[in-house]
Amino acid sequence: MATKKVIIDTLPTIKKKKLNITKAFVLGTFNYKTDSTFVKVNSEYSAKPLYLKSEVNDAFINMYNAAKQDGIFLVILSGTRNFNEQKAIWERKWNAYSNLKPLHRAQKILEYSSMPSSSRHHWGTDLDLNNLSNSYFSTEKGKALYNWLNSNAHRFGFYQVYTNKKNGRTGYNLEKWHWSYLPLAKPYLEFYNANINVDDINGFKGFETAKDLRIIENYVNGISQAAKNYN
Repeated sequence: MATKKVIIDTLPTIKKKKLNITKAFVLGTFNYKTDSTFVKVNSEYSAKPLYLKSEVNDAFINMYNAAKQDGIFLVILSGTRNFNEQKAIWERKWNAYSNLKPLHRAQKILEYSSMPSSSRHHWGTDLDLNNLSNSYFSTEKGKALYNWLNSNAHRFGFYQVYTNKKNGRTGYNLEKWHWSYLPLAKPYLEFYNANINVDDINGFKGFETAKDLRIIENYVNGISQAAKNYN
């Protein structure tokens, strides 16, 4: 009964809340550690020090407790990353694939990693859970975890945004570990689409490929149908 109360009382309140969204925020060019709307996640729930939007943190704790009651133990591997943190990941991989031509180089990185200023991890709404390999979720333990999330995560506002591409989804490859808190992420994406264009994505190695790759159309918006239909 306690879980139902959280779902009924909390999520609709968050959906109706007026959000103060800026271009700097959705592009990741801000300091989340000094932003009062972000909180540091308790070490009980994460594998390393990380931050989330406070509403997302609260929703995750509710989901964590419900999962624990069912014998499922969730751990956050990655949360918020700003522009500079995403840039470090991107450029490390850019340098690693130096044998490829620029467009193919970017495509290789984009199988699983976003260009800076195009990542949902900038928003503090998206989590990487338990393991960063799809094969893990085919093991007995991983399958139980993934089945629980598929059956229950949406009750707490979390959805898998990078599903398989059988139905024509574009962008990143399947990521069974990546879950997004849509009560906040959906309006953030709507703001992004209304206010950001490809010229705003710059300041890192290989940013020139963003236009040819149609980063916003194919990757920022390359999410599951369930996420697109969420309201």
